[in-house]
Amino acid sequence: MDTSDGAGPVTITELTDEDAIRACHPLMAQLRPVDEATFMTLIDRMRRGEGYRLFRMEDAAGDPVALAGLVVTTNLYHGKHTWVHDLVVDEPRRGSGYGGRFLEWIADWADERDCSCVELASGLWRENAHRFYEANDMERYCYTFKRDLDTPSPY
Repeated sequence: MDTSDGAGPVTITELTDEDAIRACHPLMAQLRPVDEATFMTLIDRMRRGEGYRLFRMEDAAGDPVALAGLVVTTNLYHGKHTWVHDLVVDEPRRGSGYGGRFLEWIADWADERDCSCVELASGLWRENAHRFYEANDMERYCYTFKRDLDTPSPY
């Protein structure tokens, strides 16, 4: 696959091997600043218990340029859909078209699984990310709220 957006040919693969997952920690840490041990523990827990799937996009030279963590889930307001837990493009590669191509791939992947939509949450402070999502056919349609509890997460 090649485009005129400067990104060039890419390969997208699912990471299922522990060593391959560990190798992507530095890239994921650009989005989720957790140490490697915590990263591996949480990825294992999400993969085994929640159906989390981690995908890596590589450029023509085989260098990782982006990661996406996805779950196919069901709820009463979307039915079956794909939730994007994580989407990160390597900082020096941002603005080169990789993120938009990855989002398009995710939409196709979700469609192949009979999902009604692709959904994600993005922090209020991430204004550049919001512009990116909206420029890539995602609509801003709700807020996500949270309430911290007395028991802190060990991670």
